[in-house]
Amino acid sequence: MNTLYPIFLKTEKLHFLIIGGGKTAFEKVNFIYKNSPDAIITIVAKEISEEIKSISTTQKSMILIEKTFEPNDLNNKQLVIAATADKNTNEVIYKESKQRNVLINVADTPDLCDFYLGSIVTKGDLKIAISTNGKSPTMSKRLREFFEDILPDELQTLIDNLHEYRSSLKMNFEQKVKALNEITDTFLKK
Repeated sequence: MNTLYPIFLKTEKLHFLIIGGGKTAFEKVNFIYKNSPDAIITIVAKEISEEIKSISTTQKSMILIEKTFEPNDLNNKQLVIAATADKNTNEVIYKESKQRNVLINVADTPDLCDFYLGSIVTKGDLKIAISTNGKSPTMSKRLREFFEDILPDELQTLIDNLHEYRSSLKMNFEQKVKALNEITDTFLKK
């Protein structure tokens, strides 16, 4: 049973720390910025790839620090991704993060993760997060591709219209919910 609780974070108000500067770190950076272009990310690694460096030229909220990880790198960070090729280093980062109550994801090590970076379907303001509880990222990816193909681009117009309608309602919360439930009730009925 998947007991994860999905949340959508305002990453422009949080500070990511990614330890590692190679291919895995590059994938994580791309994923975060694709979904949250204003995310604040600091990368700490002895060597940072040219691909990551090229992203930093267009992302003003990205900080690159070429050095070995030190526990103080965790200060004032809310989310950490350990993406080094060294399992021992990743475990040290995990333990240090836990001591500071900082949420951590250790790449490719589900047992050392407080959160996963699942697949995300985006159609305008609609976002759908997909998780397999860390068991099959490939399945999450395929489901993302499926939903991206079948969900129409016109969903944004519908979302905008529903938002406008909701804003126009002059009633209490319960009455608004009832009115919106009535208008959206037929969306998925055939």
